[in-house]
Amino acid sequence: MENITAESYMEALYEEDAVLTRVKEVIVAHNMPEISIAPGYGRLLTMLVTMIGAKRVLEIGALGGYSGICLARGLKEGGKLISLELKQEFADVAKRNVADAGLGDFVEYRIGQALDHLNDLLERGERFDFFFIDADKVNYPNYLELAIKLANPGAIIAGDNTLMRGKVVDEGQTKASVQAMRTFNQRIATDERLESTILPAYDGLALARVK
Repeated sequence: MENITAESYMEALYEEDAVLTRVKEVIVAHNMPEISIAPGYGRLLTMLVTMIGAKRVLEIGALGGYSGICLARGLKEGGKLISLELKQEFADVAKRNVADAGLGDFVEYRIGQALDHLNDLLERGERFDFFFIDADKVNYPNYLELAIKLANPGAIIAGDNTLMRGKVVDEGQTKASVQAMRTFNQRIATDERLESTILPAYDGLALARVK
């Protein structure tokens, strides 16, 4: 008998999302990492962007456009998603997938080191209502700090993979990426500039509101 997890039970309650299924297929076809955000958290991103009426959203890590579609679905006319992606080839795939989903007008891709782009946005005085962090784990604490500085009051910051498949709770795991995620989680939980929670389903999702 197939082992049914809490996550698989909940996912079975929802109809298949044909657009996002196709995105996953395109990612596989391009030999890209199959590490898109979990479907349940994708739906949550759409809900949160919609609920707070976000007009400007910043995504760190585009991959194949799965999360970008989820974020852009929550935007109203005139809204904007800026997506930062290290690799041009990944951004090209994401851009096509987002365009095929009918959301291309909402999204702008910027290629290169995310920290460089974030600091440039800060110098330009730009501000955002929602942030989604899903990129290299070593820089998660840096991304969090810059997101706080770039945030409008009341902005939401979401960070994926906070459990790193159980590595963060394994004391034997000492890699820099794991230690950085532990630091990120600790800061999310204790930074006085934030109200926050960390959801333990799937691979973990941190949610914080900037005061």
